[in-house]
Amino acid sequence: MTRIQVLDYGFGNVRSMVHALSQLGVDAQISADPDLAMKADGLVIPGVGAYGACMAGLRAVGGDRIILDRLAQGLPVLGVCIGLQVMFQFGDEDGHSEPGLGLIPGRVTKLDADVVPHMGWDHVQAPQGTRLLAGVQDQRFYFVHSYAAMAAKGDDRSVGTQPDLSLRVSALNRTSDSQPRSAQSVSEKISQGASFGEPLVTWATYGRSRFVAAYECGPLSATQFHPEKSGQAGARLLTNWVRTLSGAFGLSCEKGE
Repeated sequence: MTRIQVLDYGFGNVRSMVHALSQLGVDAQISADPDLAMKADGLVIPGVGAYGACMAGLRAVGGDRIILDRLAQGLPVLGVCIGLQVMFQFGDEDGHSEPGLGLIPGRVTKLDADVVPHMGWDHVQAPQGTRLLAGVQDQRFYFVHSYAAMAAKGDDRSVGTQPDLSLRVSALNRTSDSQPRSAQSVSEKISQGASFGEPLVTWATYGRSRFVAAYECGPLSATQFHPEKSGQAGARLLTNWVRTLSGAFGLSCEKGE
């Protein structure tokens, strides 16, 4: 049976996610155990709350290292809501900037809208070749958030060129106090020309903000909306993700495959 760990770091609707995943017939468990996290077929990073507090909670249980180690080995990770936001370089909050994991280029900022938070159902604009949103590109998903990323590497040409995810994993491992063996493997493969490939970015609009609604790149997937609260469309998205867990992505994912 497919086993998925929902990371327990004190933030997020972990039980709602476990229930949604269990409905798909997988073994979903809540835990912060790093050994179990590395052995799981998939890892979910939920998140509800303030950016800085979530990052502190994540680091307190070693979640930042768990995420990095899994990605370095091509093992799937799914971030949800702030679980997407913490993948970015920075998050602005209460007038100051908090560092994120730095896996996706960009900054999380407050939505520009007459009413904040953005709470309710909205359509998204998924890119061609998406696997995460396959079959539900025209469906609505449930959002609850006040902040979002307005840019990320992908098919939006206005963003410009940024190092891809595999290079970021390698760089973050090089700057870590303890460099795992898996990171050295990533660095070696990158030097030989390997890559996670180009990301696929799904967009949504609220008020005057066009923001990242979902992100796909090799083993890393993430959504700003809550699939576990998005009815049948959310269940289909989670099913799509679970279907990718049968094998590790490695470092040869190409866009649209």
